[in-house]
Amino acid sequence: MTTIETRAKTATASESGTEVFIPLNKLKKSPRNARKTPHSEAIIEAYAASIAAKGIFQNLVVEPELDGEGAETGFYFVSIGEGRRLAQLLRVKRKQIKKTEPIRCIIDTVNDAHEISLDENITREAMHPADQFEAFRELHEERGWDAEEIAARFGITAHVVRQRLRLGAVSPKLMQVYRDGDLSLDQLMAFAITDDHVRQEQVFENLSYNRDPYIIRRELTRTHIAATDRRAIFIGAEAYIEAGGTILRDLFTEDRGGFYEDAALLDQLVIDKLQGIAESVRQNEGWKWANVHIDYPHAHGLRRTYAQPAGLSEEDEAAHGAATEAFNRLMEEWDSAEELPDDVDQRFGELEGEIERIDALRHAYNPDHVSRGGVFVVLSHDGTARIERGFIRAEDEQPESEAETQSNSEGYTVSDDGEIIETGVSSDSDRGNDDEEAEDDGKPLSDLLVRDLTAHRTLGLRLALGEQPDIALIAVTHTLAAQAFYQGAEAHCLEIRPTSAYLAGHADGIEDTAAGKALADRHAAWAADMPRDVAGLWGFIVSLDHASVMALFAHCASLTVNAVKQPWERKPRAHETADRLATAVALDMTAYWRPTARTYLGRVTKAHILDAVREAASDEAADRLSALTKLPMAEAAEQLLAGTGWLPAVMRTPDLADAQRHDLTREEAAAPDEPHPDLAPPRGGPRIYR
Repeated sequence: MTTIETRAKTATASESGTEVFIPLNKLKKSPRNARKTPHSEAIIEAYAASIAAKGIFQNLVVEPELDGEGAETGFYFVSIGEGRRLAQLLRVKRKQIKKTEPIRCIIDTVNDAHEISLDENITREAMHPADQFEAFRELHEERGWDAEEIAARFGITAHVVRQRLRLGAVSPKLMQVYRDGDLSLDQLMAFAITDDHVRQEQVFENLSYNRDPYIIRRELTRTHIAATDRRAIFIGAEAYIEAGGTILRDLFTEDRGGFYEDAALLDQLVIDKLQGIAESVRQNEGWKWANVHIDYPHAHGLRRTYAQPAGLSEEDEAAHGAATEAFNRLMEEWDSAEELPDDVDQRFGELEGEIERIDALRHAYNPDHVSRGGVFVVLSHDGTARIERGFIRAEDEQPESEAETQSNSEGYTVSDDGEIIETGVSSDSDRGNDDEEAEDDGKPLSDLLVRDLTAHRTLGLRLALGEQPDIALIAVTHTLAAQAFYQGAEAHCLEIRPTSAYLAGHADGIEDTAAGKALADRHAAWAADMPRDVAGLWGFIVSLDHASVMALFAHCASLTVNAVKQPWERKPRAHETADRLATAVALDMTAYWRPTARTYLGRVTKAHILDAVREAASDEAADRLSALTKLPMAEAAEQLLAGTGWLPAVMRTPDLADAQRHDLTREEAAAPDEPHPDLAPPRGGPRIYR
């Protein structure tokens, strides 16, 4: 009899130490097994995959089951190897093997089953993770197995395999540091964000005593562009990779799309895409020029015009009415439906597109302005193209007529810079002669007499206007709007001169924020509704309902707000009024601003940072940061303050800040490096009358 035949025979009388093959369906879980907590599904899956690929390496240890009289029943209790038994049962369930599959076992009737099962589970030492990572890497490099194949052979997910392969690719120098216990697994995972060994070792050598994983990741990605950046959003990963770019992915944390390695390539792709959009706009709309910028050129110094109301053709009016009627009819038909069929949803989209197309025709730019003007195409804060139209360069301005630079019949001249200079001013001694000359037939009234009479009329207007608040509101709104929407137009008789501080000169990039864009959009929406000629402005305002007049008045007034604190100014009363105004409008700056390392934390002292963390989070959190250097402290504080609603004292609204500072359920709360998608526009939106 051969050795294999001897090993394969089933003993009729179980002898301790005998190696036998026992049918799987004859094996049972031992009631004396020390492991009471069941094996996890994941480990059973791993056992099953390993056995399927490589077989069972380690024999099961069993003891015979005895009946009440001490005779063997033909079944065996598994003292060691219960996990492997369960893995084989799983394979039976999946039709991979039969339930009678012979299992190689060692019979042990000498040792105590409970003791040896305990010994099996505690007298062992797991492989060092570094050895495991490098072993997986060798399987990948030497055998040519990809992550999916390795995962199938070891019963783990492909993602776990990719993580171990990435860790196995860390610099051997750093891997040895990890083996020696001078790097934690979290720190090693941070280094694994890149496979550049030189860069890994350089960052490691430059680390201070603070080796937090986020600092390691920050240093390794310092020159890269986060996938949440507006440039990356605008281009997209697919187009960037097609252009030859590579993206670093962090397999161990939520990296929100990774990091784009080639910033120069990404910027060039952005410019190229913006240029394509700009050229399309220029050709389709007829503008003289179109410039592209990644950031809005706030210092362009150009005059801007806006689209004006335009009538629709009969054909467009009919098409708009038909599309609107069809849309409303469809809405009524499907109003109660929880989910729309694909064809109905597509029809809704077609009708909405048609209505929006025709609505866009209700406003149009002056063809003369289009032929002389241009557009800026820039990258918006949310990663979309932003098209700003209607800019007129100085060399494209129409020359002023001679009548505007010479004395006119109304008694004033207009200088080159737009200043109004009165002419024909007479002294009191000339009054009599002027009046006498006015008596001659065919001569106009003298300038002196006109001034006298209009002074009395002005007094009458002041008295009457003070008694009619509704008309006063229209007059003030007209004065503000004439100066806000019409450059150089002296079309108002109230001597109110609104000024609007240029905020970009105080806070770099403020006009590119979501709040800045919201204000610009509100202004553009009103500008689009203004009559083309300032002479029609009074009639336009009078035609508005009261709510719309108030909305226009509020918008114009809002442009003049200035609560900026200058170091050389001493205006305590003005800033007190700004606080009262903030309270009156219930200003909540958490909707418009968040403390980050760039906007605040990196620009104040460490004491201020710790005070902010202590107030918004806890004393313990502040104490944990106290040993950090400035930049790491600012970045860590940014994470701790996210979503807390904390604001510097100078930005808080009295009576409102205390109630909302720790409100963590706000809809606006989001990750610190993400954009603000739910930012509400400033109060007083345009065109209430629509």
